[in-house]
Amino acid sequence: MYVYDKYDQQMVDERVAQYRDQTRRFLDGTLPDEEFKHLRLRNGLYIQRLAPMLRIAIPYGMLSSRQLRKLAHITRHYDRGYAHFTTRQNIQLNWPLLEQVPDLLEELASVEMHAIQTSGNCIRNVTSDQYAGVAPDEIEDSRPWAELIRQWSTYHPEFNWLPRKFKIAVTGAERDRAAVQVHDIGVRITRVDGETRFDVLAGGGLGRTPMIAPVIKTGLEPEHLLTYLEAILRVYNRYGRRDNKYKARIKILVKAMTPELFAEKVAEEWQHLKGGAGTLTTAEIDRVRQHFTVPDYEVLEDHVPAIDDRIADNSGFSNWLKQNVKPHRQPGYSIVNLALKTTAIAPGDVTDEQLEIMADLADRYSFGELRVTHEQNVILADVPKKDLYALWQELVSAELASPNLGLLTDIICCPGGDYCSLANAKSIPVAEAIQRQFDDLDYLHDLGELDINISGCMNACGHHHVGNIGILGVDKKGEEFYQVSIGGSGYEDASIATILGPSFAQDEIPDVVQTLVNVHLANRQGEERFIDTFRRIGIAPYKAAVYPS
Repeated sequence: MYVYDKYDQQMVDERVAQYRDQTRRFLDGTLPDEEFKHLRLRNGLYIQRLAPMLRIAIPYGMLSSRQLRKLAHITRHYDRGYAHFTTRQNIQLNWPLLEQVPDLLEELASVEMHAIQTSGNCIRNVTSDQYAGVAPDEIEDSRPWAELIRQWSTYHPEFNWLPRKFKIAVTGAERDRAAVQVHDIGVRITRVDGETRFDVLAGGGLGRTPMIAPVIKTGLEPEHLLTYLEAILRVYNRYGRRDNKYKARIKILVKAMTPELFAEKVAEEWQHLKGGAGTLTTAEIDRVRQHFTVPDYEVLEDHVPAIDDRIADNSGFSNWLKQNVKPHRQPGYSIVNLALKTTAIAPGDVTDEQLEIMADLADRYSFGELRVTHEQNVILADVPKKDLYALWQELVSAELASPNLGLLTDIICCPGGDYCSLANAKSIPVAEAIQRQFDDLDYLHDLGELDINISGCMNACGHHHVGNIGILGVDKKGEEFYQVSIGGSGYEDASIATILGPSFAQDEIPDVVQTLVNVHLANRQGEERFIDTFRRIGIAPYKAAVYPS
């Protein structure tokens, strides 16, 4: 993973000192609230429903065990003993004290972490495929390119006051695990005659007006990646709306301008940048790539007979192995997913003790590194197959072995009305009620892959638009209701879900989900997934079952 040099460390340390002074001036009344608001947002600090919330960046989702232990310490000493992993590979604290945030940021800086540009109208944390570097279907490791974009975009003077927040994702595999089609910019690594190239998408996003991003450039050479992205940002900065925040995202501009005209504008702007100071050199690309080298893998047999014996003797281990353990490109190794989706625990929440346990497990089993996923789970990316049973036993003891990855109860969920001041309704109790309704693991495994995403408001932090079943909290004259949509996907077959019909009361949602599942099972062909059945039969049978005349 990327390691700070002296310039990185100096930059982060200086930001901490700067923010400490800004906080002091705000607290003593010499810095007005409106000015401080913009400063704190660019340091990741929101004022939420009950307390400040601090969003900490995890670039492209990678953490070292040392960083995880520091996060455990911070949650224990500056918060209430737990933290929350988000859908953008960040981690949030829900209860920090405003006056202690500078100390907290100083502790983060000591382990090469920060909260810079995790909020505000700027380029946010760059995200990527959680399996980057280890996935068998990978064309090329996307992490060096995400890191190059991160370095280019941090403190970029032109893009510190964009019309609206801006999100970039990079993928380098056949399976799009980074949801590049629903980002402001998506970068897809391809191969042309054996050489690395990029397809660039622009104008995707969720929120009030969900859109799938069109491709505006194919076959982009690596040296031109940053100058082309800069051209996109310049066009957006110039033409994006600033009079209405609901129409300020780049997706609105691309749609209004048409993808074709937008691409033309970008091409025109690019002519002023192409070949200039922002052009990537081979030396610069290699400088960043050398941080993402292959670990010191052992030479191991890919088949471990002892695992077969354990599978035969232990259904719990067998279920976990089937659902949470994925193939690795290195023989004898596996990718292990820790699903943070235990019933009665908010999806993505993790305690300080669990953070420390995961750090210890990473040191023992996975070269001291972890990954955070878009689904609010955690990954040990390099586990020897011979150690899988021992690891599973430790995960069971730590309540981190839920064998439900990718199943109905592996719910993506924003904090909702329990914490967020923007939310119209609670999200966490809805997720728990659905998990309790579907507590039969055999039934879930028979049902197969099914994504449920829940958002507490139209900002769509729970990505409800791309859930196979999406649930959105809405306000009806002061009462919390929930709108249900079906047919969404955030993968390479990306689609925006279709609203089913009128909204439901909170206590009705589990039965509505059950009805939708029943329609799927009644119409499924073979082992067909929920999304495939929906695409084949359309929305009418689901609507008829949920709203009987």
